[in-house]
Amino acid sequence: MRITQGTFSFLPDLTDAEIGQQIDYALRQGWACSVEYTDDPHPRNTYWEMWGLPMFDLRDAAGVLQEVRACRAAYPRHYVKVNAFDSERGMETMRLSFIVNRPDHEPGFQLTRFDAEQRVQRYGLSGYAAREPAGSRYAPKS
Repeated sequence: MRITQGTFSFLPDLTDAEIGQQIDYALRQGWACSVEYTDDPHPRNTYWEMWGLPMFDLRDAAGVLQEVRACRAAYPRHYVKVNAFDSERGMETMRLSFIVNRPDHEPGFQLTRFDAEQRVQRYGLSGYAAREPAGSRYAPKS
């Protein structure tokens, strides 16, 4: 299952040249770039691990691409993304975010339903890679 999060996620993976063009665009807008990685791409996991510090003073895409390549080399089986942050006062928001590395195998997610008190049904989303152990309170019932 291909994880679709962020800009360009429905397109084929971007080449390094295309990534560089997107970074150039972000830098021309005055946005600061950062690189993040995770092995848990759950949609509600908005806090990925940061690779270094945000590059507020960088004006060349080559520097960001260097950090992307270093992160990919250190975490080849993780998701890696580039973020572009607008730090203009009053805006201060993420303007662009896109995945630049994926693991070879993306196991996907499953929707799990379980019964709670007073016939209430609850739902949860869990990654196939991080399944609850058998017998766990939230493990799917066979």
